[in-house]
Amino acid sequence: MAIDSPALKARLARPRDWVPQWSTPAALRAVRATLVVPALFAFSIKVLGDLQVATFAAFGGFATLVLASFGGDRADKLRAHFGLAVTGSVLLVVGTAASASLPLAAVVTLIVTFLVLFGGVAGPNAASGGTAALLAYVLPAASPGTMSMVPARLGGWWLASVVGTAAVLLLSPRSPATALRDATARAAAAMADYLDAALRGDPDVSTARETAIEAKHRLIDEFTATPYRPTGLATADQALNSLVGLLEWCGSVIADALHEYPDLSGAPEVERKLLADAAAGLRTVDRLLSGEPATPDPAELERSIQRSVEWLRDLSSDDPRYADAVHLSFHARTTAFAVGTAIVEALAATPGRARVIRPGGLSLASLTRVASPQASIRSVWFVNSLRGAAALTAAVVVAGVSGVEHGFWVVLGTLSVLRGNAAATGSTAVRALAGTALGVVIGALLLLVIGTSAPALWIALPVAVLVAAYAPGALPFTAGQAAFTLTVSVLFNLLAPAGWQIGVVRIEDVAIGCAVSLVVGALFWPRGAGAVVADDLADAFRTGGAYLAAAANWALGLRHDPPAPDAATAAGARLDDALRGFLSEQGTKHVPKPDLWRLVMGTLRARLTAHSLAGLPNPHVDADPFRRMLGEQAGQLAAWYDHLASRLDRTDHGDVPMLAPPEFADPLQTHGTSVRDLACALWVHEHIKHITPRLAELVEPAGVVAAQRHRPWWR
Repeated sequence: MAIDSPALKARLARPRDWVPQWSTPAALRAVRATLVVPALFAFSIKVLGDLQVATFAAFGGFATLVLASFGGDRADKLRAHFGLAVTGSVLLVVGTAASASLPLAAVVTLIVTFLVLFGGVAGPNAASGGTAALLAYVLPAASPGTMSMVPARLGGWWLASVVGTAAVLLLSPRSPATALRDATARAAAAMADYLDAALRGDPDVSTARETAIEAKHRLIDEFTATPYRPTGLATADQALNSLVGLLEWCGSVIADALHEYPDLSGAPEVERKLLADAAAGLRTVDRLLSGEPATPDPAELERSIQRSVEWLRDLSSDDPRYADAVHLSFHARTTAFAVGTAIVEALAATPGRARVIRPGGLSLASLTRVASPQASIRSVWFVNSLRGAAALTAAVVVAGVSGVEHGFWVVLGTLSVLRGNAAATGSTAVRALAGTALGVVIGALLLLVIGTSAPALWIALPVAVLVAAYAPGALPFTAGQAAFTLTVSVLFNLLAPAGWQIGVVRIEDVAIGCAVSLVVGALFWPRGAGAVVADDLADAFRTGGAYLAAAANWALGLRHDPPAPDAATAAGARLDDALRGFLSEQGTKHVPKPDLWRLVMGTLRARLTAHSLAGLPNPHVDADPFRRMLGEQAGQLAAWYDHLASRLDRTDHGDVPMLAPPEFADPLQTHGTSVRDLACALWVHEHIKHITPRLAELVEPAGVVAAQRHRPWWR
C-alpha cells in the first residue's frame, strides 16, 4: 500500500484526544443512556423500592448502553446484547459467590478476567462487550453481599438489559461492518474501472488510476480504524476479512501492471479477454457486497486463464515478443487469480450464500481456529488479557486487605486506567485522578447549592448521565471521569444521602486503583503492544518467507506436497491485531506509522505472492538447472526475510550492518530456454522479479523498529 494515502493522512491529522469532538454515534449513545438509566433508576426506587435492583439497573444500564457498542444489523445487535445479558448474569452470580472469601475472589477474578478479555478474539462484538461483562462481575465481587441478594441483582441487570437493548435497536448508528462492506464494494468497482480504462486505451486512464488507489486506501483506512477487527467469527465476517486483504493485493498487482502497460488496447486478444474477465469479476464482487443481483461464474475466469496458458505455450521462445508476452501474462494471470479468489470470498461474505460456499459458520471449531493462533505471548490479545487479569486481581486483593469502604471503585479505577503500556497507564492515571477531583468539586458545589433535595438531584441526574455517556471517544478522558464521578455522587445521594463525602471516598479509591495499574503496567510488558508488534513482524517475515520458498518449489516441481499456508496466515492475524492494539494506545508513537505500514505491507506482499505461486499447477517434470536456479533464488529470498526478522526480535544487534537484499541474474540469459513447460517456470521467475525490488524499502523501517524496542520503556 502506498504510504501517501490521503485517507491515512486525514486519520493521522485527527484532533488529539484532549480536544472535544462532535460525534453522531456518541450523541445517540448519550440520548439512549439519558432516556433509559434515570428512568430505570427511578422505577427501581420509587415503584419497586429495592436498592439492589436500583444499583444494578443503573450500572447495568451503563454497561449495556455506554460500555458496549455492538455492530452489525439489528439481528446481530440483538444476539450480541442477549449474549451480554446471559454472560453478565453468570458473572454476576459468580462474583457474588466469590465475594464471601478474599482468596477465592482473587483466584476467580484472575480466571474470569482473563477469559473475558481473551474472548475478544472472537470478533468486534465480543471485544466491545468485554468491559461491560466485567462490570457485571466486579460490582458484586468487590462489594459486600450474600447469595440471597442474587435475585434482586439479576432483576436489576435484566431490567437494564431488556430496556437498554430495545433503546439500542431503536436508536442505532451505522455499524463499522456495514461501512467496511461498502468500502470494499467501492474499491472493487474502482479497480474494475481502472482495468476497463486501460483496456479501452482511454487517454484519461490516470484519473481512473488515482480513483482506484484512493478507494483502496479508504478501504484499508476503514479496516484499520478500530482497535480490533471489524469482523467477527461468522463465515460471512471471516470471508469479508479475507476479502479486504485480497483486494489490497489485487489493487497493488493491477497498479503495477498498468504502470508498465497503461494502454492495453493493443495487447494480445487472449490477455485482453483475461483482463476483461477480471474486471467483470471485480464488478461482480461490487454487486454481491452491495446486495444487488449477481450470477458469478468463476469457471469462465478459469477458462480464460487456461486459454492464456495455452497461447503462451504455443508461442516460440525464440519469438522476439516472447519475453514481453511472459511478463504481461504474469500480470494478467496474477490479477485474474486474485480476482477469482476474491469472487469466492465475496460469495461467502454475502448473507444467505455463506453456508453454501463455506459450510460451518459460527461454531466451537471456528472459535478454536481463531483463538488458537492467539494463545501465545506474541499475541497482543494474550498479553493484554493476562495483564488485565493480573491488574484486576491485584486490585481485588488490595481493596480487600486495605478494608476501604467501597472496594468496587478501586477495581473500577484499575480497569479504567490500565492501558497498553506503562507510560500510557501513568498518563491516564493522572488524568483519571484529575477528572475525579474535578467531578468531586463540581458535585460538592452542586450539593452546596441544592443540598440533598431529592427533586433537585433527580433533575441533575439526566444531565450528568448525558455528559458521562457522550464522553467516551468524544470528550477528553478527564471530562469523562468528572462526569462519571458526578453521576455516581448523584446516584448514591439518591440512594442514601451523604453529601459531598461520597466524592472524597471515590478519589481515595480511584487513587488506589491507579497505583495498582501503574505497578502492574510497569511489571507486565511495560512497552505494551510495541514489543509484541516487533515480535509479530519478525514471525510474519519468517513464516511468509518460508511459505514463499515452499510455494515456489511447488510451482517449479521441486516438491510435490502442497505448501501449507497455516503458519504464515496465523502470524499475519497476530500481527494485524498487535498493530491495531499499538495504534490504539495513548501516548507518543516513537515509530512513525508509515514505517509500520511499510513493514506490514512487506509481510502481506510475501504471503500473497506465495499464495499466488501455490495456485500454479505442480509440473511433474525432472529438476533441471533452470528450475533449480529459481528454487535457489526463492530460498535466498526466504533467508533474507529470516535475516530481516532477526533484526526485529529481542536480540540487540548494535552496529552490525543489515544485509542488502539479494540480486538475481536473468535466468533466460544464464541457462537459455530449453526447459519443459517454460511458461510456468518463467511465471515463478516473474513472481520473484516482482517482489525483489521492494525489499530495499523494508531495511530502514526495520532498523527504526529494532532501535525503538531496545530503548528503555520510560523514554
